[in-house]
Amino acid sequence: MTDGLLSESDADHLRRWIGRSETVHDEIVAAQIAAMSATIDRDDPLPRAGDPVPPLWHWLFFMPRMRRSALGRDGHPALGGFLPPVPLPRRMWAGGRLEWLAPLKIGAAAEKVSTVTDVQVKHGKTGPLVFVTVRHEIIQGGVLCLTEEHDIVYRGYDQPGAPPPKAQPAPAEPEFSRIVTPDPVLLFRYSALTFNGHRIHYDRSFCTEEEGYPGLIFHGPLTATLLVDLVRTEIPGAQLRSFAFRAVSPLYDTAPFTIHGCKTPQSVDGAYTLWALNPEGALAMQAEARIAV
Repeated sequence: MTDGLLSESDADHLRRWIGRSETVHDEIVAAQIAAMSATIDRDDPLPRAGDPVPPLWHWLFFMPRMRRSALGRDGHPALGGFLPPVPLPRRMWAGGRLEWLAPLKIGAAAEKVSTVTDVQVKHGKTGPLVFVTVRHEIIQGGVLCLTEEHDIVYRGYDQPGAPPPKAQPAPAEPEFSRIVTPDPVLLFRYSALTFNGHRIHYDRSFCTEEEGYPGLIFHGPLTATLLVDLVRTEIPGAQLRSFAFRAVSPLYDTAPFTIHGCKTPQSVDGAYTLWALNPEGALAMQAEARIAV
């Protein structure tokens, strides 16, 4: 990597990680589910063995359990290993696509098989970008319960004085909405539940003084989870078949933001358009959920 650019040889080296795979085993324990319910302020009954895991709550399991000495100074696992060693300092969720095939049940062991399926190197106005796609398959009792394609983006630091990206508007008129008031306790709890040591979610001085952000960064997966929870609240008993989401701009703990949803126009197959808006009303995340009809 020279002059802030990734050469073709750098890109070729990173693409050598395509096809690499790892398998992680975990127990789907009820205590983790109960803690998540409390974290997002749901009044759920206590989970029992055999109950299905709520959609997207599988992100509470199968987490990398790196020793502290194996973490970078930002709290993320150091580069290398299963994911390609992208030489860019910022790493974040860009989006994903999920499909539920069978219930993942509480109280039993499961495994997650992850495979790097694509590595793309691009050069934008802010410098090099690397997009890594990982496919996850979660299997329980020999049954494939869900598949997920997870998009990760790596990028450099913002250039001083660089204009912010152009704000995107809401994709539709909402039929239902919710105000989300982020605070450090919510972000800390979700970080703890997902064993996420990334300091941008709980270390304010690191965020503001070293990374240059205006506040703690709200987890992208938590935003996606709250969008799904909006569907679960507004459509009781809804069974998700698929969910796709794309992060557009970051959210911070500095002010309340809003999440919204509506039935996708002209849809006849149970599709709902979902989105999050930052306090200024600009698009932060857009998603589509499909429920069984």
